[in-house]
Amino acid sequence: MSTVAPAAGAPNAPQPRKGRSGAARVAQSIGYSFGLPILLLVLWGVWVTLSEPKFIPSPAEVYDAFVKTWIGPAFMSDVVPSLTRLAIGLVLSILIGIALGTVIGLVKWLRELLEPSFEFFRAIPPPVMVPVIAVILGQTGTMKVVVIVLGALWPVLLNTIEGVRSTDSVMKDTARAFALTRSQRLRALVLPAAMPRIMAGVRQSMSIALILMVISEMFNASSGLGGNIVYFQRNYLVAEMWSGIVLLGLVGVLLATIFGFVERRMLRWYHGVKEVEHG
Repeated sequence: MSTVAPAAGAPNAPQPRKGRSGAARVAQSIGYSFGLPILLLVLWGVWVTLSEPKFIPSPAEVYDAFVKTWIGPAFMSDVVPSLTRLAIGLVLSILIGIALGTVIGLVKWLRELLEPSFEFFRAIPPPVMVPVIAVILGQTGTMKVVVIVLGALWPVLLNTIEGVRSTDSVMKDTARAFALTRSQRLRALVLPAAMPRIMAGVRQSMSIALILMVISEMFNASSGLGGNIVYFQRNYLVAEMWSGIVLLGLVGVLLATIFGFVERRMLRWYHGVKEVEHG
């Protein structure tokens, strides 16, 4: 049996690239995650040492204030209630937004009826409603939860409506051809197809909920993360004030991490389709 030699000057067959080891990928991920924050901390420390600004403490001072202020009784009396109100408000926003958005997205006449009102209420900045809600409900924990819900509801609601409304018509016809019931179409077609938009709305709602949690507590200025930050500012406790700001940033990172974990599992099929399209 004869073999054919490669032609002169022909390029060699491409060799498969060796994938990076798992340790290298982990090291790169850690470097991307922590490299910039560490660099910013170093620059912050150098700048404070050289210029000695009056109202910006050093990272070491903020760390000491963080440990003394938040690691202890204040965690249970201020941080836990704030996070509880944030979680309740965010969960209610997601549930109400998905439920209402699904119904409105499926019913055309209802969508056309409510769209002008939605545009009006969506244009009102949620913080301006804090005094109104405080007058109606009093400066209570319920008031703070309601503020979070009324502000964080809109991204989930509007994205759900749009996601349900824009479900592929071919998929709808296929579901009818297989004689799927309304509830089966909802579970197997409508909600999965709308889930990428719903998750995008949830991501926006998380940021809004965190902001409104702080604003509602600052309005009361007696407890919670926002109330303590205002107290520290009014009493010129600068390091303690910055430690509260750092804690809010850490809460935001925690929320983003939890969201990323949930999103990867709920939208695994979606990311798989995108990889096929781009691969």
